[in-house]
Amino acid sequence: MAVSAKGGGVTATAPYGDKAGVISVYDGSGDGDAGKAEYYRQTTAGTKRTLWNQSGYKTRTISADGSKIIKFKACDDNDWDSDDCSGWVAP
Repeated sequence: MAVSAKGGGVTATAPYGDKAGVISVYDGSGDGDAGKAEYYRQTTAGTKRTLWNQSGYKTRTISADGSKIIKFKACDDNDWDSDDCSGWVAP
């Protein structure tokens, strides 16, 4: 079952497309700044990864498939201020 996290106007969802190793980032903020998901995979639990969506408002970026996503958060990037991030969630 998919879980979503929302930070500012950005939503991250995992698993995405019924694949435990895929995460998506949807940019629902019209602020012109990028959105991202920070996440960890099961086989590399000590390595934080980042999936950026720099395609703009109302677009989605999807990661490549890999080992299971174990935790993630969504962030709305703010160029000159702190990012708006959700808390960490686990799918």
